[in-house]
Amino acid sequence: MGDIANVILVGLMVLLGGIPSIYILVSMPIILAEKFYGKIKYGKSLYD
Repeated sequence: MGDIANVILVGLMVLLGGIPSIYILVSMPIILAEKFYGKIKYGKSLYD
């Protein structure tokens, strides 16, 4: 019975850690591409 609880807890921890990690992994290149596009095309600051 204890092994099943451990498997469920580990699976839950993987989900709780993995979802934000995947979000950051996907969103950072998109945000950086948007910043560089605005910088190149419109001359906007990278900090805005």
